[in-house]
Amino acid sequence: MQKPLIKLLPAALALALLSPVAFAQTAATVNGKAIPESMVTIVAENMAKQSGQPVTPQLKDQIKKELILREVVVQEAEKQGLQNQKDVQEEIQVGRQNILIRTLFQDYLKKHPITDAQVKAKYDQFAKSFGTTEYEAQHILVPTEKEADDIIAQLKKGAKFSAMAKKYSKDAASAVKGGDLGWSTPGNYVEPFAAALTKLKPGEYTTIPVQTQFGWHIIKLDKTRPAKPPTMDQLKPQIMQELQREAVQKYQQELLAQAKVTQ
Repeated sequence: MQKPLIKLLPAALALALLSPVAFAQTAATVNGKAIPESMVTIVAENMAKQSGQPVTPQLKDQIKKELILREVVVQEAEKQGLQNQKDVQEEIQVGRQNILIRTLFQDYLKKHPITDAQVKAKYDQFAKSFGTTEYEAQHILVPTEKEADDIIAQLKKGAKFSAMAKKYSKDAASAVKGGDLGWSTPGNYVEPFAAALTKLKPGEYTTIPVQTQFGWHIIKLDKTRPAKPPTMDQLKPQIMQELQREAVQKYQQELLAQAKVTQ
């Protein structure tokens, strides 16, 4: 059984309704109102982009049936005057704003595309902060300094770090693995944690509890190895998204600065 399209259609329809493509040929008519063939095509293409699937005649036929059904339902809602309800009008207004906002930002990014030089500069910044060394570490997280001190005292008497982590650590994700955090660079940790970790030698643990916003940590360094950051090609999609987000945020602030706002 084919899954209903109703959940995917709104976003695709929003793009279709704002498309400059002229609606010429008619796919169907519902009580005299035309559903343009080009709307079916645009919705199909946008859905294909979202799902990663190709546009097929079967998909277009399914979309056409869904658009017919939606038009029938919309016409009945309008016949009952539901579009005149205050809350409905407000939702329509919010939906209209969302469509226009998204379209404005898409248009802005088309006119101000991210350059290869920007991507490289962002990657170089990342590579520099990535560091030259990766650390394989364990930790035990507890709510209070006293609990951390008690655990350190037990470790000094010969208790096994992994066993103590499983028993006491409040970091559930790592506790089940004996406190194992895997391989990572210091930049992935909050500053007090990273600073303490990088001062350790393999096999050592912190004999003074380390406080972060999460609680109190005892940190053990297992091994180190040279760090090898992902290549620029590997990170390019994420970098593009980040640069686009930053560009849109800057654009929003410029628009806000130009606007007259009273509260």
